[in-house]
Amino acid sequence: MTTGDKIKKTIIYILLTLLAAACMFPFLLMMVNATRDGVEITRSFTLIPSTHIKENWETVFSFFNLFKGMWNSLKVAVPATLLTAYFSAMTAYGLAMYKFRGNKLIFTAILVFMMIPGQLSLIGFYNLCTKLKLVNSYIPLIIPAIAAPGTVFFLRQYILSVMSPSLVEAARIDGASELYSFHRIALPIMSPGIATMSIMAFIGNWNNYLLPMIILNKNEKFTLPVMMATLKASTDIQRNQGAIYLAVAISVIPILIVFCFCSKYIISSISAGSVKE
Repeated sequence: MTTGDKIKKTIIYILLTLLAAACMFPFLLMMVNATRDGVEITRSFTLIPSTHIKENWETVFSFFNLFKGMWNSLKVAVPATLLTAYFSAMTAYGLAMYKFRGNKLIFTAILVFMMIPGQLSLIGFYNLCTKLKLVNSYIPLIIPAIAAPGTVFFLRQYILSVMSPSLVEAARIDGASELYSFHRIALPIMSPGIATMSIMAFIGNWNNYLLPMIILNKNEKFTLPVMMATLKASTDIQRNQGAIYLAVAISVIPILIVFCFCSKYIISSISAGSVKE
């Protein structure tokens, strides 16, 4: 390695380190502010932890049960993520591997639905849930996750780039059924893309606020974002700022766990094409 290459490599490492520090800084600030009270947060900026974490903890639980909210959010986010990942992968596999009349039309419709904001259908969706007696139920928050146009689009493009149709044809010649080919051949190949979209789906469902706020009307069924909104809407907002930071810091933990679990699949997809025999 020449001196110029060493200098370039050093510069790249320095830039990556600075980028990582910039990404970690908001998390560090959130953790520090979780230990401070509202007066300290509004008065000055510091990265030195304070001693008000117990007071913030008591403030949070005076408004709602934080762990109950996390459990309610998990009951929505986990099944919704699984439904999104599985059915989106199946739809993407069908659109990518099967050539049939209307294939392009269906794909175009998926692209169109990607461009329509979900907020436009809230009133109609709420009326439908009312007629089906699904208000104050988690079903309207979970079942619609089956239809995820953005995830289908990403996985279709992904499977077209990593999977050859000859693999499916070979499985058919050997007598494998279509579902067997999907589960045993396509899913393992698509796992990096599915893991990537599962992270995004879990984060979206975990942080979802608008739809749960409209559908749910009982305190014991509120998801964590809805519960945290009651804390933000309190009259003594300055006093509760530290409690808000503490609640947000704890709510991030499941997201970090999911990311750590799925990150190895993302890394494997990045390095999959780096070595050729």
